[in-house]
Amino acid sequence: MAPRTAAAPATDAAAALLGALIECGVRHVVVSPGSRSQALALVAAEFEARGALSMHVRIDERVAGFTALGIGRETGMPAAVVCTSGTAVANLLPAALEAHHAGIPMLLLTADRPPELRGVGANQTTRQPGMYAPNVRWEADLPAPDVTDPDGTSEQTAILRHVAGEALRAALGSGTRAPGPVHLNLPFRERLAGEL
Repeated sequence: MAPRTAAAPATDAAAALLGALIECGVRHVVVSPGSRSQALALVAAEFEARGALSMHVRIDERVAGFTALGIGRETGMPAAVVCTSGTAVANLLPAALEAHHAGIPMLLLTADRPPELRGVGANQTTRQPGMYAPNVRWEADLPAPDVTDPDGTSEQTAILRHVAGEALRAALGSGTRAPGPVHLNLPFRERLAGEL
């Protein structure tokens, strides 16, 4: 089911994660474009071209967050909102708080620098893991993908598929928890990971 835009670890990881979310029932992705999140945006566009989901592009991250919030409110299923790394991630906080307080499912997919480039004093190295705590139902700071996986059988792909299922269950409200936002922080080594 995974689309193929280019052979790159970030692209294959994005395809595995978004493909698994689609299999779980996610039908909307809201993208606020940026270089670090390019793999997610290109894969989402390819899934949209196949009719597997609807992609909504919003240049402003705050608007993207509230678009995803509205989709979740109307459909009862979380929309995935994608943004690039750095301070862009903070702009999703207002919508995440609204989702938390109102019990609306939402998936926050934030692209990030790989761990070795975090906290080095460079511009846009905002610490993203834990940014939305304690207002998310579940969160994960995933490992940076380091292998291509053209046939979808790597351990990396299996982990991403498992994370997608856990994220969706948490966003929809598992156990005694109400639905709400879930944060998946996705570090990518390739800033640009596909054909433009």
